Amino acid sequence: MIHVVLFQPEIAPNTGNIGRMCALTCSRLHLIHPLGFVINDRNLRRAGMDYWKSLDVHEHADWAAFRTSPQAPKQLWLFTTKTQQSFWDVRYADGDGLVFGNESAGAPEWLHDELGADQRVTIPHANPALRSLNLSTAAGIATYEAIRQFTRVSS
Repeated sequence: MIHVVLFQPEIAPNTGNIGRMCALTCSRLHLIHPLGFVINDRNLRRAGMDYWKSLDVHEHADWAAFRTSPQAPKQLWLFTTKTQQSFWDVRYADGDGLVFGNESAGAPEWLHDELGADQRVTIPHANPALRSLNLSTAAGIATYEAIRQFTRVSS
């Protein structure tokens, strides 16, 4: 199982899309508070998240609560634009966590420092004039690459 970790997500439709992808891939979704929205039926319906009841989702009051949670993965990969290491150049394993910062600011500097340079990866893109992918697109690309790697190795 892959763990998708959203650090203080701000936009309900992005989180809904990621939740749907997690439900379909049997991945665990971790939401690190504070969130930029309220998880309620109206927001979930608006995000097209009729899969929410099938989702393995864990909410954490903050980063410290996530890190000490028994459900937290041991190995974390921070997806960021602040590295040259491509996400294709690392080996993912069953149980790894893919960490994504929020839509407006990404991950804070202290989180980059805590996880270290070796645990930072980026999704390359061809147009250097553009900043980054949408959060739900990046999470989907990363999750499917991680699953592809360890599924091929274990089968």
